[in-house]
Amino acid sequence: MSDDASPRARPIPSPNIWHSPRLYETLNRAADPDGLVMAALDQLLAGTAPDTALDIGCGTGYHLPALAARARVVIGVEPHPVLVQAARQRVARRRLAGRVEVRAGLAERLPVPDEVVDLAFSHWAYFFGVGCETGLAEVDRVLRPGGLQVAVDLDVTADHGYARWFADSGTRVRADRTSEFFVAAGFTERRLPVVWRFGSRAELAEVLRIEFPPPVAARALHATVGTTIAVPTVVRCRRR
Repeated sequence: MSDDASPRARPIPSPNIWHSPRLYETLNRAADPDGLVMAALDQLLAGTAPDTALDIGCGTGYHLPALAARARVVIGVEPHPVLVQAARQRVARRRLAGRVEVRAGLAERLPVPDEVVDLAFSHWAYFFGVGCETGLAEVDRVLRPGGLQVAVDLDVTADHGYARWFADSGTRVRADRTSEFFVAAGFTERRLPVVWRFGSRAELAEVLRIEFPPPVAARALHATVGTTIAVPTVVRCRRR
């Protein structure tokens, strides 16, 4: 994410899910088998059921069924046409049509009217720190007063597991600046000891290769015993 907060006409392609949606589906199935993220979301909802939930950067729609179990209506927004189609197919397979809709669009220009959303959710999508100011303003626009934004991201402050390999990949994301940015924007942060657990070493290796440059992926695979890796995760939330 750059430091330029101006709206873009086109999204920045994701280096993993855009080019390897099948393997990213493997990643989604392996991610957080203990359900820590959704448990944290339920604690934030505190027993209330949102009328309308919004999944920003919904990808292939993996989290749409989970959100549909918590909200009356769910809208997924995704910029990549291939992923939009995959998400719509998931909705059809799960027989969620009528309650869940997938719309093509950008985080900076959400195809949603003002003040209609109770829960704005994103999972490893767009809200990575400095540069996402336009998207944050859009969330403020579409949230009802008192609405909740929840952004799930890698905890780049950690010094182990996936976070270390992420840092070794040459990313320009600064842990101190990212946390300060979100706290200044009114977010609270909760850190979770999430793991990814794969069905085989082959699956683990395939996913590491779409997540990291080849030298880092090879080092990560060598450093991993078995099929489980630590993926330190932060859940950020704020109310409008």
